[in-house]
Amino acid sequence: MSGRARLTLFAALATLLTSWSLAGLVESNSWIAQAALLLAVQSAVGAGARRLPLARSLTVASQLLVSLLILAFMFAGKGESTGNGPLAYLVTDFGALFGRGVQDVGEYAIPAPVTDGIRLLLLAGVLLIGLLVDMLAVTLRTAAAAGLPLLALYSVAAGLSADHGNSWFSFLLAGCGYLMMLLAEGRDRLAQWGRVFGAAPRGRVSAASGYGSGADSGSGQALAPVRTGRRIGAVALGLALAVPLALPALGDGLLGGRGADESGGSGTGGTISAVNPLVSLQSSLNAQDNRVVLKYRTDSPQVGDQYVRILALDEFNGVKWEASGRPLTDVPERMPTPPGLGEQVRTGATEVRTTFSAADTYVQRYLPMPYPATGVDIGGKWRFEQAGRTLVGDQLGKDKYQNVQGAQYTVRSMLLRPTVRQLQTAPAPNAAVKAEYTKLPDNLPPVVAERAREVVRGSKDDYTRAVKLQDYFAVSGGFRYDTRTASGTGPQAVARFLEDKEGFCVHFAFSMAAMSRSLGIPARVAVGFTPGEKQSDGTWNVSMRDAHAWPELYFEGVGWTRFEPTPRSGISIPDYSRAETPAATPSAPTALPSSNASEPAADPSKADDCPPELKKLGECGGPAATQGAAPGAGGPSVLAVAGWAAAVVALLGLPLLPLLWRTRVRARRLSAGGVLVAWRELGDGAWDVGIAPDEALSPRSAAARVVELGRLEPDAAEAVHRVAGAVERALYAPPGADVSYPGLARDVLLARAGLLAGVSRAARLRALLLPRSAARVSWAASARWSALTAAASARAASVRLPLRGRG
Repeated sequence: MSGRARLTLFAALATLLTSWSLAGLVESNSWIAQAALLLAVQSAVGAGARRLPLARSLTVASQLLVSLLILAFMFAGKGESTGNGPLAYLVTDFGALFGRGVQDVGEYAIPAPVTDGIRLLLLAGVLLIGLLVDMLAVTLRTAAAAGLPLLALYSVAAGLSADHGNSWFSFLLAGCGYLMMLLAEGRDRLAQWGRVFGAAPRGRVSAASGYGSGADSGSGQALAPVRTGRRIGAVALGLALAVPLALPALGDGLLGGRGADESGGSGTGGTISAVNPLVSLQSSLNAQDNRVVLKYRTDSPQVGDQYVRILALDEFNGVKWEASGRPLTDVPERMPTPPGLGEQVRTGATEVRTTFSAADTYVQRYLPMPYPATGVDIGGKWRFEQAGRTLVGDQLGKDKYQNVQGAQYTVRSMLLRPTVRQLQTAPAPNAAVKAEYTKLPDNLPPVVAERAREVVRGSKDDYTRAVKLQDYFAVSGGFRYDTRTASGTGPQAVARFLEDKEGFCVHFAFSMAAMSRSLGIPARVAVGFTPGEKQSDGTWNVSMRDAHAWPELYFEGVGWTRFEPTPRSGISIPDYSRAETPAATPSAPTALPSSNASEPAADPSKADDCPPELKKLGECGGPAATQGAAPGAGGPSVLAVAGWAAAVVALLGLPLLPLLWRTRVRARRLSAGGVLVAWRELGDGAWDVGIAPDEALSPRSAAARVVELGRLEPDAAEAVHRVAGAVERALYAPPGADVSYPGLARDVLLARAGLLAGVSRAARLRALLLPRSAARVSWAASARWSALTAAASARAASVRLPLRGRG
């Protein structure tokens, strides 16, 4: 293997080993094998381009083009194309998939699922780093500088990865890859000066041979500079791993963790940190793979009212809603009475027992459970936050916390059934509760409070006001449910939502909570899941698209009470929020059936009016539309098929371009009948098999050189000499002499066949597919570019501006 080929191999290997540091960011490592294959193809294209040889810029351009084409065909049809044909795919479909990957990176928690978009980003990023490393280390011969893109790749991965326990291993792989690349380059540079000899072996050395003899000779080894470099690299890498462990001040670097406990405690106390799960919630609603995260079985008589709650967001600071920091305690065997719950409502409640099973892929520090829970049976280390009645995973070690992943647990909770009368006659809330849960930021736009007063005008109690706010969003306000709306949570986002009237559960819950607070009703926002889907065995499955947010309003004697302003099918409207009034228009939205109903009635007109986004999610009261339901519907057009076929032919024909170019040039030269162009064709044929042209030789000497180096048979050798003789006659014959040569083309082809027959099969294949004479293309392009720049410079110099102030 040549030195440059070895350097190419180790540059690709260094990129691949460094890319292993990205493994902790995603759930599956299946993309690494694809990255290795793509890096091999990209490196092979670069090696072939350098063997031609092509200009450096053309080498990099060819690698980039092939990489983009392979990525495009790998992810064909996985985006959302708005047109037909390869061009529409590359512009819209491929770009949309790339944008979806960027969105997934911002929305999924680590480790994230390997969606198509994230897979595209991973492979594209590794290929880009691989291209930079190959360009710097092999094309530009500066392997040391190639460590910069490798360092950038490792730094990004180390800064984002949650798997800090294996960070030293990722660093070790990346460091080994970089050192091997440096050693390969050093060996190649050293070999250019001649053969590398080692130093004298350790032991006795004979004067005759210079090497040890007998038993002593076996103990000595040549200390070549390459071996010395390996030892230096191993020592340096070991120090890089050991020093951060010995120096605590370096613990937070690329090999360290994230520092102190984010919750501010040591695992035995502390407070809950502020959490904003809303981006993750929108990501779950828009997830392409609707994974099941929870399974449960319950004895509740009203499963449709049993939302699975994670935590409550009770603080609106003007930028976002979040959970305020509160003290944590040990989990009590029997949880205290929920705040605000009176004896009358508690007497009419039913205790419910629910057994949960969390998926192994569901990582969440907060324990999902029905509200209000009265007791939890679960293993592990958990802490209890009383105000929000949530359980949060305790710290297990440095940067490691208890979570719900794969947990099996049982929750005892109360099914509350407050009546409309109890809510209407609820006394004024506790002063401390009202002061805390009616706070609003000073920068809240006035339109929020004004719209709230306008909606509830004429209401005499807080309950009626709450129902009117719910009906305003769900029924009468003209709002539309759309999960693609940006999930802004600041005060301006609320005003914008009230103006645009388009959003998903986050917008509806936040806006109703903010408007309720402006009316003096204590309010907060709960985040969790709707009840999910019932299975044939009686269990319920909760999937990612069941993620939901809803407002909770406080009523003295009842406590925190759920309302449902989101106009989305498949969710439950609480019975107590359906006001028992003789009004002609009921406050309860008939378009939102309770999820505990057996089977909703078919409604064709509703399905026809359903927006495309809801049809895709199956939120139109019926099953989601299946793709390709009718034969022949939505199939690819003739133009699309023709375009894809042309693209495939172009991709497959890309490696054949040098062969096609040489065939065309050969045919044009030989058909012209000129002796000099035929002689050039013969020289290029010899160049293709490794006999470089030497312009300093005469035709006769050049022919003899081709015959000798090409080891030609007598027939082919005579053909070469005949062509050389024709060249001499054309150059030196007197004017008017006959220099015609009828058998010129035949002799050139005979000589070329002899040259190809005299080399190995691999060399013959290379001469056909990657002819060295194709370098004339880059030479011609460079000469044309130089001519253009010279002409432009001459034209610019000819322009003379009038000089001011002369004389």
